[in-house]
Amino acid sequence: MGTKLYIKTYGCQMNEYDSEKTVDILKEKRGIEVTSNIEEADIILLNTCSIRDKAEAKVFSELGRLNKLKVKNPNLKIGVGGCVATQEGLNIKKRAPYVDLIYGPQTLHRVSDLLDIDQSKGIKAIDITFPIEEKFDSLPSPTSAGPSSFVAIMEGCSKYCSFCVVPYTRGDEVSRKPDQIFDEVARLAEQGVSEITFIGQNVNSYKMPYKDRILRLSDLIEIISHIDGVERIRFTTSHPLDMTDDLIDVYQYVPQLVSQLHLPVQSGSNRILEKMKRNYTVDIFTDALERIRSHRPDLRVSSDFIVGFPGETEKDFNDTMDLVNQIKFDSSYSFIYSKRPGTPASKLDDNTPMAEKKERLDILQAQLNKHHKEHSMSMIGSIQRCLVTGLSKKSAHQLQARTECNRVVNFDFQNIGFIGKLVDISIDETFSYSLLGTLHNSTGQN
Repeated sequence: MGTKLYIKTYGCQMNEYDSEKTVDILKEKRGIEVTSNIEEADIILLNTCSIRDKAEAKVFSELGRLNKLKVKNPNLKIGVGGCVATQEGLNIKKRAPYVDLIYGPQTLHRVSDLLDIDQSKGIKAIDITFPIEEKFDSLPSPTSAGPSSFVAIMEGCSKYCSFCVVPYTRGDEVSRKPDQIFDEVARLAEQGVSEITFIGQNVNSYKMPYKDRILRLSDLIEIISHIDGVERIRFTTSHPLDMTDDLIDVYQYVPQLVSQLHLPVQSGSNRILEKMKRNYTVDIFTDALERIRSHRPDLRVSSDFIVGFPGETEKDFNDTMDLVNQIKFDSSYSFIYSKRPGTPASKLDDNTPMAEKKERLDILQAQLNKHHKEHSMSMIGSIQRCLVTGLSKKSAHQLQARTECNRVVNFDFQNIGFIGKLVDISIDETFSYSLLGTLHNSTGQN
């Protein structure tokens, strides 16, 4: 029996990508098998996220449960990776001495070496440094189990928004070498991946010398659109400051780039945006969307919102609601502000009662859900180009696909060979989190 790994991932797409790469590295170096049964694991890794409040408490609570498994099996290796590992460091070892290894997002490529350290000799298996370029250089050949795959093109953040802990846990922005990106996309396409999502903390800040020019995200999109097999291109997460003219223009001439954009705005109040150190105004945000829509009138936009930022008044919140009703976001992530250790915003006075913050969040989410439902209803009777991703979770007689705006569509199938293909689906019904459709007669299997 081979060594079995159980890995639990918290947080964003970058963490999902990091977990996938950790698995690939351990398969290559140690021949591990991944298990979904934590009880039979020889190695347990927690890939953590510290973006929300009480993240550390959740990790330590989980570690407390894992200690019981360690008592049963002293040979069990327990590791903590990700942003909480970087943030807490030695404190994890002090509070949970049974943890065997601690590594940051940039040192996942060293996990195999950390597992080999003999802690009985007093050596601590901790590496929370920031060798991002080394990490990218050390990634194994990509593998994918489905038709859609993430490809990291940069990591870190140099924006230093007053509320955000990411620059302190993932370091400053570092862009990945273009040849590495092109090679990964080509290899994924050879394995049948037809949808590529470029990811990074501020993915549209990508900038890297290449031959006799400087490549930006727009260039990467244009270049990979010519790789055989790449049918769809997405990118996330973006920053409004980096929605440059070249990136906006690429919507005009790269049809594989989907008519969907996730662009976090955080607040509709210029006063709050200034306190957040976002360095743009609402007008800058809306102008970028208007210019993209001049190329793609059908563009669907999702966003992120923080409610109850320190000093947010009722007028500030109403400004946010005005923006929500102006843009009619297709879907969004919204949260009550969480004070993060070491960030400038954590020192700001915050006099708004939690009950009022919760009420504002309820109002915001109700309106966001209303617009989401309206968008779904507007799709009934339309024909949507969808990527078939696999068997439906609803029925064994259905396949599951995703629209350009990332809605799940379930439909009856006659041919399992549709998986991984783009097909035309007529939308018949809408539900809270999915659509029901019928395969269109004229659909192709390209």
